[in-house]
Amino acid sequence: MIFEKHRLGSSSCVVAELGMGTAPLGGLYTPVPDDVALQTLEAAWASGVRFFDTAPQYGNGLSERRLGAFLKTKAREDYVLATKVGRLLRVPSEPTGEDAYYKGTPPERPVFDFSYDGVMRAFEESLVRLDADRIDILHIHDPDDHYEAALNGAYRALDSLRTQGLIRAVGAGMNQSEMLARFARDGVFDCFLLAGRYTLLDQGALAEFLPLCEERGISVIAAGVYNSGILADPRANAKFNYVDADPSLVERALRIEEVCQRHGVPLKAAAMQFAAAHPAVAATLTGARTPEEIRENVALYSVVIPPDLWGDLLADGLIAASAPIPAAAALG
Repeated sequence: MIFEKHRLGSSSCVVAELGMGTAPLGGLYTPVPDDVALQTLEAAWASGVRFFDTAPQYGNGLSERRLGAFLKTKAREDYVLATKVGRLLRVPSEPTGEDAYYKGTPPERPVFDFSYDGVMRAFEESLVRLDADRIDILHIHDPDDHYEAALNGAYRALDSLRTQGLIRAVGAGMNQSEMLARFARDGVFDCFLLAGRYTLLDQGALAEFLPLCEERGISVIAAGVYNSGILADPRANAKFNYVDADPSLVERALRIEEVCQRHGVPLKAAAMQFAAAHPAVAATLTGARTPEEIRENVALYSVVIPPDLWGDLLADGLIAASAPIPAAAALG
């Protein structure tokens, strides 16, 4: 499949509208064997995917190593590579927080470090794990409790790397939009990776953050469009933000699914295309842990959705009235 391409902010980096997030290949929730990880990446490439996102956090370096080994078989000019800074992989310890979600990983554990020197070390160490000579997009990763350090340390490091031509785009990736809006005002960013905050279930970024990105010419990469799984299957044990979903969210997701079923549209297709429809969004990331999952995601991205589906979601108050409707199905 051939995807449209969009430039990230004012950078020289151009990405395809659909990319692959590789947290699942780092063992998110369950281990993934080496051969299955490679087959999944091969399936993504065969499906036309040329934009890949990873991070040291994803499996304590496992995702970066697997992705790097795969990409070494491809021409460097044929793909766009993104990773993240803010965590250094250091001595073994018990997994805590989000780190505990990854299974079958190397023994090193991520340690927060948003200092200038720490970020420079993180960049060099990612290059080694990826077996790469350059990275296209570098994001400050989840600095929720470290804003000042991230702005005065990490951002300065990324800005320096951009000036030196060692990276092409400066970004930040978070599961919240409020701090990203602060970054937009306090720095010069090319893009932001927004996870889970602009979806069929959570449109919190619609009021302030997305209009601000449009105003500043900052591109948004939408991730977590299934909200950790609830918009893939809103049944028992559904996850939202990595933990068991609140019953009210499950009920709302089931109502959205019912509208989709009424129109013969998979819920996952609607979730993916809704997030992609906002004009600030340059690309959407989809995660996968098997070849079947990535092929399904690529197919869902091109499913034709009838205009009446969006109209029904609006009428039922399931999406915000100000939310942009996918252009191919814009209401008349």
